[in-house]
Amino acid sequence: MNQHELETLCINSIRTLSMDAVQKANSGHPGTAMSLAPIAHVLWSRVMKYNPNNPHWANRDRFILSAGHACILQYSILHLAGYDLSMDDLKNFRQWESKTAGHPEYHLAPGVEVTTGPLGQGVANGVGFAIGQKFLAARYNKAEKNIFDYKIYAICSDGDLMEGISSEAGSLAGHLKLGNLIYLYDDNNITIDGNTGITFTEDVEARFRSFGWHTQTVEDVNDLDALEQAIRTAEAVEDQPSLIRVKTLIAYGSPNKINTSGAHGAPLGEDEVAATKKNLGWDADKHFYVPDEVYDFYKEAVGKRKAAESEWNELFESYKSEYSDLAEEYLNFTKKQYPAGWQNDLPVFKPEEGSIATRNAGKKVMNAIAKHFPLLIGGAADLVESTKTEIEASGSFEPGNYGGQNVHFGIREHAMGAIVNGLSLTEGLTAYGSTFFIFTDYMRPTLRLAGIMKQPAIFVYTHDSIGLGEDGTTHQPVEHLMAMRIIPNMVTIRPADANETAHAWRVALERKDGPVAIVLTRQGIPVINYEHCAGPQSLEKGAYVLKDANDIPQLILIATGSEVQLALEAQKQLASEGIHARVVSMPSWELFEKQDESYKESVLPKEIRKRISIEAGVTLGWHKYITDQGVAIGIDTYGESAPGKKLMQEFGFTTENVVKHAKQLIQK
Repeated sequence: MNQHELETLCINSIRTLSMDAVQKANSGHPGTAMSLAPIAHVLWSRVMKYNPNNPHWANRDRFILSAGHACILQYSILHLAGYDLSMDDLKNFRQWESKTAGHPEYHLAPGVEVTTGPLGQGVANGVGFAIGQKFLAARYNKAEKNIFDYKIYAICSDGDLMEGISSEAGSLAGHLKLGNLIYLYDDNNITIDGNTGITFTEDVEARFRSFGWHTQTVEDVNDLDALEQAIRTAEAVEDQPSLIRVKTLIAYGSPNKINTSGAHGAPLGEDEVAATKKNLGWDADKHFYVPDEVYDFYKEAVGKRKAAESEWNELFESYKSEYSDLAEEYLNFTKKQYPAGWQNDLPVFKPEEGSIATRNAGKKVMNAIAKHFPLLIGGAADLVESTKTEIEASGSFEPGNYGGQNVHFGIREHAMGAIVNGLSLTEGLTAYGSTFFIFTDYMRPTLRLAGIMKQPAIFVYTHDSIGLGEDGTTHQPVEHLMAMRIIPNMVTIRPADANETAHAWRVALERKDGPVAIVLTRQGIPVINYEHCAGPQSLEKGAYVLKDANDIPQLILIATGSEVQLALEAQKQLASEGIHARVVSMPSWELFEKQDESYKESVLPKEIRKRISIEAGVTLGWHKYITDQGVAIGIDTYGESAPGKKLMQEFGFTTENVVKHAKQLIQK
């Protein structure tokens, strides 16, 4: 058997495994996997450096399947390449508790770098990975010791490139000249509804050239040498990201479904699987079959690929001897082991400082602790002057200064979120993104994926309520706090003052198993006097008794953010009239729900049924905490365009309104 025949056998093994797995599951997308098998083969056998025995070694090349519907392609090649993904795992494709989920999921199958599926996400995630590599290289690489020189390879589809996020991310990648980014575009002219000609007739290469990308075309995906040469050419372009347009035929090898939408999102059917196997020179009666020659081929090819780690380990040992401080710093941050005592530099704010917008407090907090976090990287969606999230001691991340910690994402909220996810998946880095809270509407898919991946990305949102004022209804978040709270594994924190803001940042940096959203005010709010109160460090528990009644509480006032001040003022007024109220600051529902029942009972005793929640957002959900005898003070309409103080007054966010409702409850 000559080399061409052997590699064809390898590629057809990927195709038949993909067909069989989808057919057995009676669910999936076989056609794209069949057509892309040559790309997977070339990447894993000729191009990428990786080690299946150590999938997370630091300088491995990254692969992203943005076209996540074709995940059986990735699972098949990972199995053949020797990752901990067995034939039984392929047979359990899309089944309960399987490693081989319906779309690639980080944490499940080894070798999967990021959870993809919602189209376009992987395209933007890759930009995050590319920024991460450039940032690490700028800080740690030294002459003749380039310890971070890996590249990011991705496969994207027509669907990925139709989604707007791909243009946002592609534009930024071109601007940043990310030459470590190589995307292979599966141009098969097929989507679920039929030929792409019904919706997608643009010149994709011209679009990406206009973004500043280097582009090429490979006319036949089955021409392995042409495919490899295009990738090598892309690798040599150091100052532009690369897009390689690869012409493919969906369901290649299928006699009746090749180049049809019928092969996109459904099994081929038993008869067509058998016919396709015969067409490929395969035994139609064999299922999940891989010839020994194929395993032997990949074993040899992988041996050459993973030799790169041994060489890198030697290089890193030498690096540690010469640059011990930098090496130790990097290794500590990969373990989320931060410099001892960094929390001691959290600012402490005093009431005599007057009203402080929590976004301004956030700025002071970030910059006070930034010296301890050299691998903190992020920025804003063209709003850094408003979100106050610039690391002042560092420069901008840009061509010529890839060591800058401040990323200018531009007005690209959706891409920003996905890029932050990619950055947070880069070992050692702590990543954040910021914008106005209202624009979480543009970020929902990326926030959800951050939660699914359990990645400690940090999202900073300002202008948190109608209190922002004159910009009006389009910019005033009303439903958004609740929308964030229903994202599983997302921790949303709305601090009550500057000191709670400091501890919100502490909690966000200490969290290791999921994203955190910190929601801050535009308007100034008083710094709470904690002299006779629980301290703001209690924020880590999600809710705490900020100030208790002087006698047995008759009711509980529960508030978040800027409305906590209303609860404190109302407590004073009620006390003067002989009504005893407890004030609970509840900056994070999610953190509160993590506490044990005894703690929850200590904050919100079941016998105190009279409760009032105060939050400048929709009231939906608050009855979970205020019970059937409670009152939710909120806003269940849109706001208006007017000064913030006027809006708060008109919508009932006043001490007088809280006191009125409290008296009514007591009278009941």
